[in-house]
Amino acid sequence: MKDVLAYFFKSLTICMAAGFCFIATAQNFPSKPIKIVVPFGPGGVADLTARIVAQKMGSKIGQSVVVENRPGAGGVVAGDLVAKADPDGHTLLLMSNGTAISATLFQKLPYDTLKDFEAISTLGFFDIGIVVNQSSPFQSLKDLITFSKSNPGKINIASINIGSTQNLAAELFRLQAGLNLQVVPFNGTPAVITAIRGEQVDAAVEIMGPLVPQIKSKSIRLLAVSGAKRSAFFPDIPTANEMSVKDYALSSWNALAAPGKTPNQIILALNQAVVDSLNDPEVKSKLQDLFIEAQSSSPKEMKTLLENDVKRWASIIEKANVPKQ
Repeated sequence: MKDVLAYFFKSLTICMAAGFCFIATAQNFPSKPIKIVVPFGPGGVADLTARIVAQKMGSKIGQSVVVENRPGAGGVVAGDLVAKADPDGHTLLLMSNGTAISATLFQKLPYDTLKDFEAISTLGFFDIGIVVNQSSPFQSLKDLITFSKSNPGKINIASINIGSTQNLAAELFRLQAGLNLQVVPFNGTPAVITAIRGEQVDAAVEIMGPLVPQIKSKSIRLLAVSGAKRSAFFPDIPTANEMSVKDYALSSWNALAAPGKTPNQIILALNQAVVDSLNDPEVKSKLQDLFIEAQSSSPKEMKTLLENDVKRWASIIEKANVPKQ
């Protein structure tokens, strides 16, 4: 009996000590520089978003915030690194709708997308555009849809690689519009732009940032945007939904998350730093230059967004028969 009691009190002491350490860690946060792991290479929308926000977050939270690029395997490399990091708030993940896609696209992940991360806040949202060459006979999305229905199998739409947000957005357009067309994947945005400018394809689906210079120079024509509402940057351009593509409303987003079991006190401190940073006029302006609408959220709102996106993209992947990796 004495041995049992001794074991009980020893275990209780260890648990209490661990609990006090847990509280102390939260109270002393941040105690060192914070690292945001970005699952993409330098120079892209996600990377630039992270760097813009990180710079302002550092001044808000009292520690430097640095960005570390860890591209590869559809974001799995970066996700695995953060999921296994100490849950002390000093290692964060730049999440995107790509994170939600990977949850279903990959047959097996080294982490649970919905359980192994703590949501902090969204950072921004950006539209996807459906474009054609400026010399294309299609003056509207309805023109493209009408021609495709009358000429099944004759329309080709470019996107970046299979399983990407843009690729699945193109597949969703095909499904929701009820069209018999071919989605052609290219290795990266530059190749997509080259293909549409060279009239190698009839249309393309791509995020707006890289398309804007081409639209403004009148090399390509924007037919519609993918969001639930018109783009603040192109208010005269209709949404695909307005052009009779039922239930077609999606946008890309970026957000921040921490490893699972990060104390709530730390999550709230990080959330406040993000909210304050995104409310800064300079940050808003820099994100607008990338055609990103700065938008923070509560941790709960971000978690709900991720959960809903995982379900939605899983359904699209299944309906479009996209092969799992």
